[in-house]
Amino acid sequence: MTQAERRAALEAIAAEVRTCTRCRLADGRTNAVPGEGSPDTEVVLIGEGPGFNEDRLGRPFIGRAGDLLTKLLGSIEWRRDDVFITNVVKCRPPDNRDPEPDEVAACAPYLKRQLEVIDPALIVTLGRHSMGRFMPGARISQAHGTTGPVDPASGAQDATVFAMYHPAAALRGAEVERQSFEDIGLAPRVLLDARARRAAAPATTTRPADLVAPESPAAADPAAELAPVMALDADPRALDAADLTIF
Repeated sequence: MTQAERRAALEAIAAEVRTCTRCRLADGRTNAVPGEGSPDTEVVLIGEGPGFNEDRLGRPFIGRAGDLLTKLLGSIEWRRDDVFITNVVKCRPPDNRDPEPDEVAACAPYLKRQLEVIDPALIVTLGRHSMGRFMPGARISQAHGTTGPVDPASGAQDATVFAMYHPAAALRGAEVERQSFEDIGLAPRVLLDARARRAAAPATTTRPADLVAPESPAAADPAAELAPVMALDADPRALDAADLTIF
């Protein structure tokens, strides 16, 4: 799938989300929040659901929690535009309550289709509801900063999941914020490992295995482990290794 095809597919999903009436959350929304970011990224960040500001503007992770997420990404030299950010549910639950199981189920096909289109190497879960979709039964206090395999039934055919606290939780406690910066510091290493594992596995996706960048010898140096989020595109221009790095 080319960059243009992925972008068009994601926008088609977003258009369906914006007019969705599959669950009760549609009744109280101002705007649905499909998600946003690069269609070519290796990294998808998944939160729980939109809040007040997200509902008002139709964009994920804005306001104070979004500002902190941007800082977390910036601490490892990643940018919002270089990842894809979405939520388990695409409409705001009333008073920011937890999403109900039937609401999560109603949105699940949208998230699955987004993951099928992007085919990420790494899924970063933000908060316990997101984590629960990929690490069933885990406790966020124990699982944050850890990884696991992703069930291909999720839509991500060959991905690693990395659990983190939700940025809103980090805003409520200095210790959780400290742990969140510590956890995100592990993400580049996790991405490198996920990339290497995908390269070693039998080809199962439409993205050419020879476009997966090999790990640099310099990656053994912690200062060099800020793995760029790669655009693995079928576009012939991507065959030039220098063009693979987004930033």
